[in-house]
Amino acid sequence: MNAIRRAFDSDVFLGVVRYRVAIILVATIVVSASMVPGILEFRALSLSLDRISTTALVAVGLTVVLLAGKLDLSGGAILALSGITAIGLQEELGQVPAAVVGIGVGLLAGIVNGFLVVVLRINSLVATLASMLFFRALCHFITESRPFSGLDPLFGLVVSRPIEGTVTLRTIIFVVLLVALHLWLTRAVAGRNLFAVGSNPVAAEASGIRANAYVFGTFVFAGATAGAAGVIQSLSVNTGSPVFGESTSLLAIAAVVIGGTRLEGGRASALGTLGGLLVMAILTTAMEFSNVPAYIQNIVTGVILLLLILLDRFVSGKKGRNLSLTAFVRSVRQARRNPENERTHAP
Repeated sequence: MNAIRRAFDSDVFLGVVRYRVAIILVATIVVSASMVPGILEFRALSLSLDRISTTALVAVGLTVVLLAGKLDLSGGAILALSGITAIGLQEELGQVPAAVVGIGVGLLAGIVNGFLVVVLRINSLVATLASMLFFRALCHFITESRPFSGLDPLFGLVVSRPIEGTVTLRTIIFVVLLVALHLWLTRAVAGRNLFAVGSNPVAAEASGIRANAYVFGTFVFAGATAGAAGVIQSLSVNTGSPVFGESTSLLAIAAVVIGGTRLEGGRASALGTLGGLLVMAILTTAMEFSNVPAYIQNIVTGVILLLLILLDRFVSGKKGRNLSLTAFVRSVRQARRNPENERTHAP
């Protein structure tokens, strides 16, 4: 028992947990490549990224919401409502203006969520659960619970067709957004302020940071990205449907948490979110090619998520330990030397 306790408290184990996103991604690639030959070919990877693109756009917005210490469950419903708007208004406004209005609907929905959480001070879980139910009901009311088609099925192919046989436009959009978010969080003063708000909003407010404004802004941004996801998805299939995005929010939360963002706020990584999305994309593709049932896929995702949350809490209790990459490499080398020393000094 003491040996197990020492192993879990070792610098090597803590380093593995600290850099779990990269380790899980590598392990996923290795396992998937052994399960499905050819999955690492460019065409297969491009297909995996394109399939996860809708969830990825919602995950971009959720990254900043979770960083602020809040939760947003309404992304999937906003996605459906924005898509319905973009398809339903094509005849009156035209295809491009209708798409812009659809993104605007997502932005407005984010403002509603921000108002409920910041102004009315309703718990974010309760507030976004209520707004999710309202937006989803509104989708069914507008469409009479039936999907409908747009004017031109070829119009949306621009976002879903591979560019010169490489990747699709919607894949490029979410990757560019994640890179831009990474630069904002790591280089901009406002990004560092958001980390402070998520870590301790009271202390951030006392130091002159307008914590409520930052939290409000995260919900607006999340609404806009969910709206963009809904518009892109609906245009790509030329359909508006009240059932689009029913599981998108949960999958996006899973990807963000797998990427290293804490549910309690104060720590997030846009590149980590990208890693979490890649893990889910490759793993899902491999399981589908292997004819693994959908419910088994959900079980695997849930188990990974639970383990990561438990490991994250374990590492959070070791705040005084040096968990940098240099320290991790040093501890691995030291762990390899110790058995050699024991064999050398053995009688």
